[in-house]
Amino acid sequence: MKRILIGLAAITASGLSAQKSDSTLKKAFQDKFYIGTAMSLPQIDGTDQRAAAIIKKQFSSVVAENCMKSMFLQPQEGKFFFDDADKFVDFGLKNNMFIIGHTLIWHSQLPKWFFLDKNGKDVSPEVLKQRMKNHITTVVSRYKGKVKGWDVVNEAILEDGTYRKSKFYEILGEDFIPLAFQYAQEADPNAELYYNDYNEWYPEKVKAVITMVEKLKSRGIRIDGVGMQSHVGMDNPSIDEYEKAIVNYSNAGVKVNITELEISALPSPWGSSANVSDTVAYQKEMNPYTKGLPKEVEAKWEKRYLDFFGLFLKHKDKIRRVTLWGVTDKQSWKNDFPVKGRTDYPLLFDRKDQEKPVVQKIIKLAEKN
Repeated sequence: MKRILIGLAAITASGLSAQKSDSTLKKAFQDKFYIGTAMSLPQIDGTDQRAAAIIKKQFSSVVAENCMKSMFLQPQEGKFFFDDADKFVDFGLKNNMFIIGHTLIWHSQLPKWFFLDKNGKDVSPEVLKQRMKNHITTVVSRYKGKVKGWDVVNEAILEDGTYRKSKFYEILGEDFIPLAFQYAQEADPNAELYYNDYNEWYPEKVKAVITMVEKLKSRGIRIDGVGMQSHVGMDNPSIDEYEKAIVNYSNAGVKVNITELEISALPSPWGSSANVSDTVAYQKEMNPYTKGLPKEVEAKWEKRYLDFFGLFLKHKDKIRRVTLWGVTDKQSWKNDFPVKGRTDYPLLFDRKDQEKPVVQKIIKLAEKN
């Protein structure tokens, strides 16, 4: 009898353990929207196996953090390097994930040759169009039917609603955006096509992006979603400001993608920015938590995450995907931006690859909604 009771206790304990391990982000959000993460090269090539295991268990969508950007895919004209991108896509396919390609046209992390002729001068509009078409067609065609959604154009509009004066804009004007979407659509008619940007909640930027969406649609060019990068801090944007942006984008007839979410617990020198060309001098007061977050700061940080996920769940009918920009704190780009050498805690898993308490709170919130 004693043996039976012990056995029952063991079974019960085992059941509880299994139940706990079964509570994952992927399962909690399966009927709501894709829950995803960006993958770094060590996770893609298998050297960071612990983070890769977290991705398999917790997430239903993946995006490459860097290896599908043009400077890596086509470092020299006509010479493509697909090894890392192939591994990334294979990982997603093997684990039945919704794979996102990031990014086809972006002014940053672009090979130097892209805009230059043999004399080092700006290329003509015709040459730039051809280079864009060749790059997009080659990349999108390679992963046709495998990559389910593409960030076609990234960060082309400024906070005041004007166009960024990138070389794409200087040479082709606003037309580089519809051209990019046209080329991507022709290369894979079934892939979802997105415009992606940061500070995407600024009212003038929202208006400009919606105008761009309307222009594309009026020309018969498909755009399926707007990517809200969601690099946010503790104070701004407000939930109300963010909700207005989500609703306005949705009303324009596109799905909303939360594409690069993390919440920095550290003070920002200028509020909220994600322009990778910006840097500020290191300041001690900008790196206050080198040994971990104080309890009261951690509590506020958790509430901030829960407020955002509460908002996403409220508008789950409008949202296609929520993607974290990384798996663990140790890999986050926020450790070096906007101040080099900071110690930040912006993601859901800690530096020891352990799930933070907020993960189960997010799961419970999802299960109630």
